[in-house]
Amino acid sequence: MLRLPVELLEEIYRHVEVTYPEEGCGFLVGQWEDEEDVMVLQVLPVSNTRVDSRHNRYLISPEVFLQVNREVEKQSLEIVGFYHSHPDAPAKPSDFDRDYAWFGYVYMIVPAHRGKSGMPQVWKLTEDRSSFLPESLILLERRDMVWQR
Repeated sequence: MLRLPVELLEEIYRHVEVTYPEEGCGFLVGQWEDEEDVMVLQVLPVSNTRVDSRHNRYLISPEVFLQVNREVEKQSLEIVGFYHSHPDAPAKPSDFDRDYAWFGYVYMIVPAHRGKSGMPQVWKLTEDRSSFLPESLILLERRDMVWQR
C-alpha cells in the first residue's frame, strides 16, 4: 500500500502536465512502514533524459539516481519508488516498463489525457519479473499524516 499526501500528488500532476505530451518522471521518497506499506514524504521531479520516443518512454540517468540516493540517505529517507506519466494512454505498465523496472520499488503511473492528469495507479514488480501487481493508493490530507522517524 502506498500512502501519499494529496499535496504531493498535486505536485506530480503539475510536473506531468508541464511535460505533456512527453512522459514526465520522478522519484518517490519516503520510508517503508513494513514490507508492504510505504509512506511517501517527498516527490522529486526530474528530467526525462531519454533521447528518442519521449512520448512513450522515460529514462532517469544513473548519475541522477545516485545523486538523489545520496541526498535522501542524508535525511534518513530512501527512494521507495518512481512515478512517470503515460500521455494519452492508460495507467497500466507496458512491456517496456516491466523490462526496465526494478524489484522492490513501487511504480506510480499517471495517465495524462490531452495534457490533464488523471487518477494514478500504483504497481509493484513481481520477484520473478513476469508482471506487475496493483497496489493500493491511500491519499492523505495533512491532518491524516502520522509518521515518526
